[in-house]
Amino acid sequence: MERVAVIGSSMTQFGQRDEWVLELLSEAGLACLDDAGVDAADVKHLYVSNMASGEFEGQTGIMNALAQDIDATPAYTQRVDQTSSSGGAGIYAAWQSVASGASEMTLLVGGEKMTHRTTGEATDVIASLTHPVEYKHGVTLPSFAGLTARHYLDRFDAPRESLGKVAVKNHKNGVDNPHAQFRKEVDLETVLESPIVADPLRLYDFCPITDGSAALLLCPESVAQEYTDEYAVITGIDGATDTHVVHEREDPTVMGGVVESGEGAYEMSGREPDDIDVAELHDMFTILEFLQMEGLGFAEQGEAWELVEEGETERDGELPINTSGGLKSKGHPLGASGVAQGVEIYEQLVGEAGPRQVEADVGLCCNVGGFGNCVITTIMEAAQ
Repeated sequence: MERVAVIGSSMTQFGQRDEWVLELLSEAGLACLDDAGVDAADVKHLYVSNMASGEFEGQTGIMNALAQDIDATPAYTQRVDQTSSSGGAGIYAAWQSVASGASEMTLLVGGEKMTHRTTGEATDVIASLTHPVEYKHGVTLPSFAGLTARHYLDRFDAPRESLGKVAVKNHKNGVDNPHAQFRKEVDLETVLESPIVADPLRLYDFCPITDGSAALLLCPESVAQEYTDEYAVITGIDGATDTHVVHEREDPTVMGGVVESGEGAYEMSGREPDDIDVAELHDMFTILEFLQMEGLGFAEQGEAWELVEEGETERDGELPINTSGGLKSKGHPLGASGVAQGVEIYEQLVGEAGPRQVEADVGLCCNVGGFGNCVITTIMEAAQ
């Protein structure tokens, strides 16, 4: 099987946008093709990662409309919905389309339009991904996050400040991301004194509601070499699920989908946690950064907070995490988030991350659906 390469990327401005989802998708898709120097007519497969355009906008069939709008017809189209891990699932689907030999040029575009809804309405749409038994009792993802964070802090004797430092770090990184929703640093005192949302988590422990789109262009490595010498290769990728009912898990601080998908991606790539130079993790809530660090083998269980306290996850640390600003600062337009993670890793590997640039030959991104209900882990490497 020929290796699958990434040869182009793009990301719209994240935040509150006037455009509707189809316009955002078109913006990102066309910019990605332009970045790679590929004509839309050469696209054979077009995947659109999107969780809820029907619920948010009453707009369905967006993948077919996008092919029309960017002149990619008659490309095969498919919408990929895996809740908040739709972007990562899109990377997996796009990788499969190229790895199988079915397509020699696959465009993946992820996007969501959310800010025109009230916070309550948006929260309700997102909460619909929980199990019906939990949903009818009013359970939301923030409530899961608060319960888990309290359990983690008490069980592992972790200081509350360590979660706050995740938010401080990611906001600091977001300042240098021109597409981030929030480009403003926050100090620890501001984080710890912000309003409580789900005790012990406060406002700055949560990511915002966001509009935006991101895109990646994938092809066989032999085709990539016809276009550029600077590309990345997806060397490992896997997906997994965990119990959909969160309280049925044996240990609420272990995200089984993260562990399983990480192990699969490591095995496929021949890499280990120590080989990863930079990582993008799904910090919808600050506590998720700890749980993914541990599930992916970057820290022992209950010890991720120590690495944060020691500065190991800072941009100049041993393992920079969320150099993009993460979901926390960059924003979280559901279907776009996992794709945007891939964009950051790709740009780091080809040296196009600007002031966010770190030394990196191997990168990892982990996109989480719900509260670990489904997870995609992807490992990319710079072309050798």
